[in-house]
Amino acid sequence: MSESLITKKAIAKGFKEILENKSFEKITIAEITAQCGLNRQTFCYHFQDKYDLINWIVYQEAILVIKKDLTIENWDVKVLELLSIMKKDMHFYQITLKDIAGTEFQNYLFSVTKDIFIEMLEHLSSDSKMNAEVAQLMNPEKKTFSAEFLSYGVVGMIIAWAQDGMKQSPEMITKSIKEIINGARMFAVSRYFQELTRA
Repeated sequence: MSESLITKKAIAKGFKEILENKSFEKITIAEITAQCGLNRQTFCYHFQDKYDLINWIVYQEAILVIKKDLTIENWDVKVLELLSIMKKDMHFYQITLKDIAGTEFQNYLFSVTKDIFIEMLEHLSSDSKMNAEVAQLMNPEKKTFSAEFLSYGVVGMIIAWAQDGMKQSPEMITKSIKEIINGARMFAVSRYFQELTRA
């Protein structure tokens, strides 16, 4: 691990420790650096401000986890890993999603889930048994619209779960998300067979 990364992790740890007992708005850079035994210049060398620090933490701890080696086959394992990380550090992620850098995090989750849904629809529409009329029903615009619609639902579930205190286990939320995705897949397949019988 590089010296820069060690320093960034120390700053992040110190920041989280202060965040346990103090609101984000009231935390100063001086407090963060004092907590981890560094000076302001060191903080400013690594981060522009508190928001930049938050974004780095979320990227390192959550986004990289789900992003690394993500495929349509293992997405549920990745989602479970992400939710488990969020649950373990519940206070930080609730504050992040509610008040601070939640938009960037939500946008990334939306982008990832949309890509998964588009890949699923691509797989269905490339089925060699699918006739031309049915394939037309899955044109690029409709695939994108369907993927975005489903993505908003999945991301909405994750955000609502976090903001509601993460009462359900990560396993339960992952199962619910999996049911949505499987339901979408079944719906697409049923539409395919309906059109096939009409042809």
